[in-house]
Amino acid sequence: MQAVEQAKHVSNPEAKTKTAYRILLLIGFVHLLNDAIQALVPAMFPILQQSMGLTFTELGLIAFALNLTASLIQPAVGLYTDRKPSPFALPIGMCFTFVGVLGIAFAPSFWFVVLSVTLIGIGSATFHPEGSRVAYMASGGKRGLAQSIYQVGGNSGQALAPLITAFILVPLGQFGSIWFTLVAGLAILLLIYTAYWYTGQINHFKVKEKKKTKISKTPEQLTKQKIVLMAICLLIFLVFARSWFHAGITNFYAFYAIELYNLSIGEAQIYLFIFLAAGAAGTFAGGPLSDRFGKKNILLLSMLGSAPLSLVLPHVGSILAYPLIALIGFVILSSFSVAVVYAQELVPGKVGTVSGLIVGLAFGMGALGSVGLGVLADFIGMTNTMLIIAGLPVIGVLTFFLPSDQWINKNIPN
Repeated sequence: MQAVEQAKHVSNPEAKTKTAYRILLLIGFVHLLNDAIQALVPAMFPILQQSMGLTFTELGLIAFALNLTASLIQPAVGLYTDRKPSPFALPIGMCFTFVGVLGIAFAPSFWFVVLSVTLIGIGSATFHPEGSRVAYMASGGKRGLAQSIYQVGGNSGQALAPLITAFILVPLGQFGSIWFTLVAGLAILLLIYTAYWYTGQINHFKVKEKKKTKISKTPEQLTKQKIVLMAICLLIFLVFARSWFHAGITNFYAFYAIELYNLSIGEAQIYLFIFLAAGAAGTFAGGPLSDRFGKKNILLLSMLGSAPLSLVLPHVGSILAYPLIALIGFVILSSFSVAVVYAQELVPGKVGTVSGLIVGLAFGMGALGSVGLGVLADFIGMTNTMLIIAGLPVIGVLTFFLPSDQWINKNIPN
C-alpha cells in the first residue's frame, strides 16, 4: 500500500509540468525486462534447432508468430487506449507474457513453441503503446529525451539475447528459460505501481485534449493531411526495412558466423551482443542528436550511414567484424526513438496509435522478413542470404522524401 500512496503522490499537480525521471527510469527498466523476454525467443533458436531438429524456415515461423502477433494487436491497442486510457492493461498484458515464458520452458513440440511465443507477443503488444504513453506523460515536454530513455531500455533488453544463450540456454537447455518467469513476475509488480501513477495523470491529459480547437478542413488543410499520410506510410516502410535488417542480423548472423568462421554457438553470440549493445547506445544517443541536428537528418544518417558498412560486413575477417558490427548497430539503431517522436509530431494527440504503428506494425512487417530470410537460407544458403540482408539499409535513400522538421513545426500544431 505504501508503494501505491507514493505513486499517487508523484501525480500531484505541481509535478505535472516537470519531467518525472523516476517514472521514466522505471518504465525504461520494465521495457528492458519485457524485451529481454522477447529476446529469449531468438536466443533459443540454436537450442531449439538442436533439440527439436527445426529447419531455418520453422525458426523463421517462430519469429513470425512472435512479431506478427504483436504487430496485429499493437496498433489496435494503441487506437483503443487513445480513446480510453487503460493503466491496468500494462500488468494484465505482462501476465500473458508470464504464461508464454512458462510454456516455452515445457514446450514438447514446434507448435507448442509457436503458441507460447504468441502469448508473449500479446503481452508485448499490450505493453508497448501504453509504455510509450507513460513515457509521453512523464516527459514534462522533453519528448525526445523521454522516448530515448524508454526505447533504450527495450534495446538493452534485446542486447541480452546473446548472453542469455551463452550463459543460460547453452548450459541449461530449453528448460533454462523457466528463470524468465521471475523476470516477468518482477515486471508485473513494477507495472502495477506504474498503473497507479498513470491513473493519476489521466484527468490532467484529458483537460489538455479538451482545450484543443478543431481545425476546419480547408483545401490547404486537406493538402497537409495528404502529406502527413504519405509521410507516415513512408516512415512505416523505412522502419520495416530497418526491422528486416535487424531481424536478419539477430536471427541469422550467428549461424553465418558459425559457418564462415567455424565458431561455437557461444562464440558466435558475442557478435550479436556487440551489435545489440552498440544499438542500445545508438538508441540513447539518437534523441539528443535529433534535437540538435533534426529528426529527419538523423533518420537519413541512420539508414544511409549504415549502408556501406553493412555491405562490407559479409566480406571481412572474424576480427574486423567485431568493430564493424558495433558501428553498424550504433548507426542504424540511432533512429529508433527518433522515428517514434517524428511520427508523434506528425500526428499529435495519437500517442498510442503512433507507437502501435511505428514500433508494432512496422516490426510485424519485419517479421515477414524473418520468414522470408529463413526460406532463403534453406534454399540458397546462409552466405547468399547474408549478402541480401546487407543491402537492405540502401532503402534508406527514400528518407529524402520525408517532410523536414521545419515543415512539421510550421504546419502541424502540437
